[in-house]
Amino acid sequence: METLLIITAAALWGCATGVLIPRPAYRLSVPFEEPWQSTCPAGHLLTGMGNGWLGRSRCAAGHAYGPSTLCVASVTAVVCALLAAVTPARPELVVWLLLTPAAVLLATVDFAAHRLPDVLTLPLAATVLVLLGVAAVLPGAGGSWTSALLGSLILGAGYFGLFLISKGFGFGDVKLALFLGAVLGWYGWPIILAGTFAGYLFGALYGVGLMLVGRADRTSRIPFGPFLLAGTLAGVLLGSHSP
Repeated sequence: METLLIITAAALWGCATGVLIPRPAYRLSVPFEEPWQSTCPAGHLLTGMGNGWLGRSRCAAGHAYGPSTLCVASVTAVVCALLAAVTPARPELVVWLLLTPAAVLLATVDFAAHRLPDVLTLPLAATVLVLLGVAAVLPGAGGSWTSALLGSLILGAGYFGLFLISKGFGFGDVKLALFLGAVLGWYGWPIILAGTFAGYLFGALYGVGLMLVGRADRTSRIPFGPFLLAGTLAGVLLGSHSP
């Protein structure tokens, strides 16, 4: 019964926070070096809480814009429920649930604009280390803050090396790796390898699928961030089974 309550609460948290994602996703989904969106597609100024960043993704005329609220909220709720179902009632579960909406926001923006904004990636990298540092000193923690820090640094350095030698690898992925390495590193080096491999596998399958339906070729660039995040989710779900 307790587990069911935790899963339900996590799903409700995911749904409630997911409803707020479409508006910032729309505002952040702009080409590099362009200012954030300040008006809806019809030209109405975006107003509301948080200087217009929080609120429903509907303009003054009532027209919806940005990604589907139902879709984004559903994905966020499902991810949170999965994390709660697989991760025991440990301090890091709270960390994963707090970070999930931001991760979904990042994936949504990357799909829309092939961009991982610094305003999200860099604060996330710092936030996850702070939150895991708090979790590490609480009773029942299931990971290591030291390995999370090392994972962040090493995965970031590895992705930076790939950025230097690969034309298809963006610098936003390098900064995202600081966050991903910390999350995966919490559960140790085998989980870092598993989560990273899963991300590449998901991205490769997506690229092959696009080529099979004629929507891409070998030179096409795909948004890699969402698949790195999905691989990290797989790693967390796997690592949650460790004692």
